[in-house]
Amino acid sequence: MASSSAAYARNSKPITERKQPKIVKNLSKIEPRKLGVGLVAGCCLALLTYISLAKLFSIYSPVFDISRTISKSNSSPSGTLVETVSIPNSNSSSSFSEEPDESATINELFDSKKTEDDPVLDIPVPKETDRVKDNAPKGTQSTTLGDRNSKTDFPQLYDRNDKETPKGQTESKIACDENSKDEGFPYARPTVCEMTGDLRISPNEKSVYLVSSSQSTVFNQNGEKKVRPYARKDDFLMPSVVEVTVKSVEPESELPKCTKRYHVPAVIFSVAGYTGNFFHDMTDVLIPLFLTTSHFKGEVQYFITNFKPYWVHRYQPILSKLSNYDVINFDEDKEVHCFPQGFLGLIRDRDLIIYPNPTRNPRNYSMVDFTRFLRSALSLKRDRPIILGESPKMKPRMLIISRSGTRKLLNQKEVAAMAEDLGFDVILKEATPELSSYAELVNSCDVLLAVHGAGLTNQIFLPTEAVLVQIVPWGKMDWMATNFYGQPARDMKLRYVEYYIDKEESTLMEKYPSDHIVFTDPMAIHAQGWASLAEIIMKQDVRVNLTRFKPSLLQALDFLQE
Repeated sequence: MASSSAAYARNSKPITERKQPKIVKNLSKIEPRKLGVGLVAGCCLALLTYISLAKLFSIYSPVFDISRTISKSNSSPSGTLVETVSIPNSNSSSSFSEEPDESATINELFDSKKTEDDPVLDIPVPKETDRVKDNAPKGTQSTTLGDRNSKTDFPQLYDRNDKETPKGQTESKIACDENSKDEGFPYARPTVCEMTGDLRISPNEKSVYLVSSSQSTVFNQNGEKKVRPYARKDDFLMPSVVEVTVKSVEPESELPKCTKRYHVPAVIFSVAGYTGNFFHDMTDVLIPLFLTTSHFKGEVQYFITNFKPYWVHRYQPILSKLSNYDVINFDEDKEVHCFPQGFLGLIRDRDLIIYPNPTRNPRNYSMVDFTRFLRSALSLKRDRPIILGESPKMKPRMLIISRSGTRKLLNQKEVAAMAEDLGFDVILKEATPELSSYAELVNSCDVLLAVHGAGLTNQIFLPTEAVLVQIVPWGKMDWMATNFYGQPARDMKLRYVEYYIDKEESTLMEKYPSDHIVFTDPMAIHAQGWASLAEIIMKQDVRVNLTRFKPSLLQALDFLQE
């Protein structure tokens, strides 16, 4: 073809006339026997080269090692344990399983870092460099739930720093925090003990058996540690709190047989003391309970001493948000409950305050976290207050907490009328025992106004950045006003307004002469102790001067414009 390229236009020679390639021509001169020997030798050389390189560059593959388990038995080398551990399903209806075999080993470990949406997975096999070797000394295995400060995604399965434990024994541990104080805060924190290993809780004996071959310095000469697990260490309250005894026992001792065995931690705490008072329900139980156990994401079993059915019923929405399981009445239960980890007592900080702390609060929880948790537990809808000007028809809502007892705001109707004139939609209502409905009411408001100690704890239900107005009674109440309500409000990210009354605004003027110590030296009454303070200063009522009080309401309005 005229259009074809030169390469395709070139004439091709017949096959019989083509020359053979040189390499084929050379091979044809070699004898067949010699050629076969050469090919065999070449194949052998290639095979040896492949084997050498395969050994040199081989890579460990965990895929083929996942199914390999090291079973724990008396005949096996020490330091062995099952390597594949399953995390329990949080949807189970019970935190325990009936225990048919006393010698069964608890292998379920709980991952405190998991979120609520995480699927149930097997804990992956550790890397080869972290694997427990078959000849490792006994005692290198750990049944703890992991280091609370660990940054890893899974609990630490193996602890190489444990002391060697004799064959067949379990090395349990206990650590207690007691008598700690903060500078500038007068209250000693309560004792709280954390235990890991083989724990056997016998409510009938008011005891916790800690099975260990060595005795901690925590125990007295009888091998016991006595704790009253109420999260406020007031000496005159302690005798009413049920005392629980932790007993250190040798593995060879005659131990109470487990009737129920759990794969989650246990927490034993008391609702004695001041509980029943809303402020103390929060400061002495619920906030410490949140601080101690919220990271378990519901996988924790509660035991309550000084059990009060009405208290448990009132706070059931909060308790059920913190634990997936029904609480156990420690005062009446007859079972022997066995756990891999437990807390006796609760970790607490200040009143309505949570500060970062490397031991008490290693996860840096805050009061904002707690209030967010409450909104979730009680299904409260509002996270933020109204912003003035966004919707002309919307008025900011103010709740004035009414009182029938002490520390009443005597002219509350006049205060409400003035607030309405300034543009507030005002509700006057006394706090009620029904938790959910009153929490919903508070959450629906943008401003909460009350006299000190007269329902201000309800600030925990306010939306973040709402406004708290505290009316502080006469009598040098600065420290109490700041530490019990003012600073907590700031820590909850609320806007805070405080109003200190003059003595003319107090009903103390009707009870005592003007030269009485309550007016001339109020701190002297504080120095006499709580009994005098409660009898004199805390029983006053308040009638605010409207002209003097008005700027406080205007300040609350200003906050809602930011």
